[in-house]
Amino acid sequence: MDFAYGPGLRRRITDRLDQFLHQSLDREGLRHAAVGVVIIGGGQGGEGRVLLTKRPEHLNRHGGQYALPGGRLDDGETPEAAALRELDEEMGLCLDGAAVMGRLDDYPTRSGFQITPIVIWGPAEAELNPDPNEVARVFLPSLRELNRPELPEFRDSEAGENPVLSVCLPTTGGSVFAPTAAILYQFREVALRGDATRVSHFDQPQFAWK
Repeated sequence: MDFAYGPGLRRRITDRLDQFLHQSLDREGLRHAAVGVVIIGGGQGGEGRVLLTKRPEHLNRHGGQYALPGGRLDDGETPEAAALRELDEEMGLCLDGAAVMGRLDDYPTRSGFQITPIVIWGPAEAELNPDPNEVARVFLPSLRELNRPELPEFRDSEAGENPVLSVCLPTTGGSVFAPTAAILYQFREVALRGDATRVSHFDQPQFAWK
């Protein structure tokens, strides 16, 4: 697949998301959150990239962990609106509803959330102004990096029957774990490969439970 940022890439990914029947959760006790899988340009050779952050260590929830821009839904807010709002608040990147390309499966977290991932088409040259209270570092892995065969890693879970999922990203210098890893992996499978791979059953490491 050609990963060059442009109309052709946007059309292919949108078509694959349109054909994908995403699964929503309706589990009592889970709080609803949304994250953005945001595709931007500016990569080597004009290649598309994805926004990934690392949260500050001082945060009470998921401090020091890798994350996609996102957060809890406000009352009456849709996941799409929440993902766009959080993208503006965390990264200073203001986009409207026309940038939304589609959804991936809801993912239930050990910390009590159901996360709805929203795939968003960002600008070719994104001017990012991350909020230091929310973002310690910004990483921009390329779509080609996400498409590597060795991307997914599976480890035995310490507390469940399903394996813990992580993804190996050279850009970060190591592994990114679920839930972020699960969303990135499904994005790779659905948007870049056209495969309806499910990920909500994969477990998280214990450090990601809080």
